[in-house]
Amino acid sequence: MTGFAFAIPGDITLPTGGYAYDRRILAEIRRAGGDASHLALPGGFPFPTDDALRESAARLCARPVGEPVLIDGLALGAMPAALLRGLGRPLAALVHHPLALEAGLDGPTQARFVASERAALAEVDAVIVTSPATAELLARDYDVLRERITVAVPGTDPAPRSTGTGTPLRLLAVGAVIPRKAYGVLVDALATLADVDWSCAIVGALDRDPAEARAVQGAIEAHGLAGRVRLAGALDEAALAAEFHAADLFVCSSLFEGYGMGLTEAIARGLPVVATEGGAIPQTLPPGTAILAPPADAARLAAALRRAMATPALRRELADTAWAAAQRLPRWPDSAALILKIMQEIAR
Repeated sequence: MTGFAFAIPGDITLPTGGYAYDRRILAEIRRAGGDASHLALPGGFPFPTDDALRESAARLCARPVGEPVLIDGLALGAMPAALLRGLGRPLAALVHHPLALEAGLDGPTQARFVASERAALAEVDAVIVTSPATAELLARDYDVLRERITVAVPGTDPAPRSTGTGTPLRLLAVGAVIPRKAYGVLVDALATLADVDWSCAIVGALDRDPAEARAVQGAIEAHGLAGRVRLAGALDEAALAAEFHAADLFVCSSLFEGYGMGLTEAIARGLPVVATEGGAIPQTLPPGTAILAPPADAARLAAALRRAMATPALRRELADTAWAAAQRLPRWPDSAALILKIMQEIAR
C-alpha cells in the first residue's frame, strides 16, 4: 500500500479544531492499516520566517523520492509556489479554510494571503477541504478547478446524550479565544439577557491570542458578568465531555467557520444550538437543530438566545432533532479512507 507524509506546522497536540482533525486522520489511517507518517514542520505559520521556510523545504526534500505529501493549509498557503514546485513530488493540500478569512487581518495582509494561497494551490495535484462551503470558496475565489477538490468532512464520534442542568440554564461555547470566534459579540449579547437565569462557559485555549482573551475578559467584567460567564481555557477530553453533558444549549458566535467541529460535537450529544450563519455553519448544522443569526450582530444573536431560553418546548424540539441527526453524522474512518484514496491516486 502506498504511503504518504502528512506535513503539519507547529505543535500538533494543540487543542484546535484543525489540529484535532489532522491528529484523527493520521490515527484512523494507521488504524485501518494505511501508511501515513507525520512530518512536523516548524511553527510560526501562516507568518513563517525565512528560516522556517528554508527548514520546511529541507524537511520536505529529505523525504523519500517520489513519496506523496499532504500539506496542511496553515503552512501550504504561506509557502512560495517556487518552493512547492521544486519539491518534485506529488502534492496535495488540506484546506480547513482560506488563510485570508481569519478575522483581525488588515487589508494588505488579506490580499497577500489570497495571492499566496492561490499560487500555492496551483502547484498541487489535489485539494482536500473539510466542507462543501470551502470547496465553493476555492473554486470561486482561488481558481481551483472543482474536479480537483475533494470534500472530506470531519467525522463525529457517537456520544451519550447530554442531560443538561436546567437551573440556571447552562450555555456552552467551544473554541479558542481568537477574533474569528467573536466571543466579544457573545458577551455583548448575553449582557442584554441579564433578566434570564443562565450561566455560560467558554471552553477554548486562551493563549492563541492573549490580547483577544484579555479583551473578552474585560468585556465580561465591564458588563458585570464575571459571575455568569466563565473563560474555562482549554480542557482535556474528560473535562470537555463533562461540560457538554451538563449543558442545556450550545452557542456559536463565530464570524466564519470552515466547518465547525464543535457544532457537530454538540449535535452528537443532542444539544439544541444557537449559532451564526458564518461560513459553513448553515451547511454543517442539520436542518431543525439550530436557531441562526447573522454574524457580528449582538442584537440578533441576543434575540435568538432569548427565544431559545424562553421556550423550553422549542429547545426540546431542537434537541430531539439533533439527537436523531446524530445517528447519521459522518464518521472518522470514512473521512480518513477518502483522504487515503486521494493520496494513493496522486501517487499513481
